[in-house]
Amino acid sequence: MIICKMTPEHLLGVMAVENSSFTHPWSENGFVDEIEKESSFCYVALQNDTVVGFAVLETVLDEGNLLDIAVDEKYRRQGIARKLFKELFKVADEKKLSFITLEVRESSTPAISLYEAHGFERVGVRRNYYSKPTENAVLMTKYFNL
Repeated sequence: MIICKMTPEHLLGVMAVENSSFTHPWSENGFVDEIEKESSFCYVALQNDTVVGFAVLETVLDEGNLLDIAVDEKYRRQGIARKLFKELFKVADEKKLSFITLEVRESSTPAISLYEAHGFERVGVRRNYYSKPTENAVLMTKYFNL
């Protein structure tokens, strides 16, 4: 399994993982927009040239926002998310980010556990943030010592 920068050639696989992972998935154009931004860092995890996971990090000044991350259900619990986070944390170090923040569904306890295992802390709640179904978002942040 390898981690590399996301390119337009990966989008078919990225969309398959995205659509199977979320009730309100991103559009393909959303990924294209992020790939093209200099301030965004998009990575895929490839297993035998098949996209099995991805992550999208947006940066603004010294702040990072994890916009999207997912691993194909068949490949979960194999360390793929850990490898994606390792790549994102390299970006955080290179860009001297003070923190990375994210939102996650309140009911998504496996995701919350994953984020906590990677140093993210619960810092707040956004009421009724998600739709399909309506649900609160837990705000989580990982701080970096500069």
